[in-house]
Amino acid sequence: MSDKFDKYLEEEEHFLKDTKKSRKQRKLKSSKDRSKYKKTDIQKSKILSDAKKESKKHLDKGVVLSILGEEILVSFNKKEYKCTLRGILKKEKTKNKNILAVGDIVNISFKNEKEASIESIDKRYSILSRLETRTKKQSIIAVNIDQVLITSSVVKPHLKPFLIDRYIIACTKGNMSPVIIINKIDLLKLGTEEEEKYKNFLKIYEELGYLILSISCKTKIGLNSLLNVMKGKTSVFSGQSGCGKTTLINSVLHTKFKTGELIKKTYKGAHITTKSQLIELKKGGFCVDTPGIKGFGIWDLEMEDLKNHFFEFENFAKNCKFGDCKHIDEPSCKVKEALDKNKISFLRFEAYRCLIKEILEKKESLYE
Repeated sequence: MSDKFDKYLEEEEHFLKDTKKSRKQRKLKSSKDRSKYKKTDIQKSKILSDAKKESKKHLDKGVVLSILGEEILVSFNKKEYKCTLRGILKKEKTKNKNILAVGDIVNISFKNEKEASIESIDKRYSILSRLETRTKKQSIIAVNIDQVLITSSVVKPHLKPFLIDRYIIACTKGNMSPVIIINKIDLLKLGTEEEEKYKNFLKIYEELGYLILSISCKTKIGLNSLLNVMKGKTSVFSGQSGCGKTTLINSVLHTKFKTGELIKKTYKGAHITTKSQLIELKKGGFCVDTPGIKGFGIWDLEMEDLKNHFFEFENFAKNCKFGDCKHIDEPSCKVKEALDKNKISFLRFEAYRCLIKEILEKKESLYE
C-alpha cells in the first residue's frame, strides 16, 4: 500500500511539473505567434479604425455662445443651435463646478435644423476661473480667450485694488493677458479722497507695466482706446457688480443689452447680467460679458503665484535671512525693511498679506 501511495505521489508531482512546463511553453509560443498579425486581422483592425474616423467626420465644430441652466447655445456656420450635453459628459467627475463654459470649442451632431448634441469638448488654451466658496470647486467663467478686461470703477462702486490683484493672478494662471479698466471717471471730483486713491493706483500699477484704460461712457472718454484693444482678440469683461461692464459693451459695440441701476444705499450693483455670453465684433474678434461678482476667490492659489505676481518684492526677498521667508513676522526680513523705507507700495504689500493669509489658512485646514 505504501509503495502504491509513493508511486501515486511521484506521478502527481510529475504531472504538476509537466502541466507547469506545458503552460510555460504555450505562453512562449503564444508570444511568438505572428498569426494575430495576419492579413485578415489587419483588415479587420483597419475597418474598425476607419469606422471610428468616419464617425468623427460627421461631427462639426461649433463654439459655445451662452449657457443658462440646461440650455446651451452653440454657433456653427453663423447659425445658432440649441444644444444638449451628451449623457456621458454629464457623468464626468472633475474638480470643476461646470463641465462646459462660454468659448468652448465643441464637436456637435445635429438632431434637426435647430437642435444639436454636444458629443465632446476640445482642449482649451486658456481658462478664466474662480474658486466656488460653497463647493470648493473650480467655477469656470470663460475659456479660449486672449485677454481679461478687468473692469472696476471709481466712487460707485469704489475702486478695489485687492480685487484687481486677484484677477491679475487668475489671468497669469489661466494663460491670459490682463487689461485694467477704470470706468465712470466722470464721477471723480477734484481734491477728493477718491481722486487721490485713483491717482495713487495709476502710479503704482502703470509703473509695474500693466495696461490701464480710464473710461467714461457718459463723456465717451477712452471708448476708442478700448475698441482698439479689443480688435482681433477674444476678450472677457469681468469684475464686480455695478461697475458698468454691460454698459461698456453697449457703448463700444452699439448693442442694447439690459443694464441696471445701482442700489442707492450701498452703491452696489444688482445682478442684471445672469449669464455669460460670447459676442462677435464686426471688425474682428469676440468679447464675453459675464455676471458681476462680489468677491473673487483664486482657484488653487499657491506661493509661486504670489512670487510671480508681486515680482517687485524679489530683489529684496533674495536677501532675507531665511530662504523660505513669508515676509510677515520673520526677523531680518528685507521686504518688510523695504516697505518701511517706502521702496515697496503699502497697497501692494497689504494685498500680498491678505493672499498669503489665505494660503496659510488653507494649509492649516488640511492638517486638521
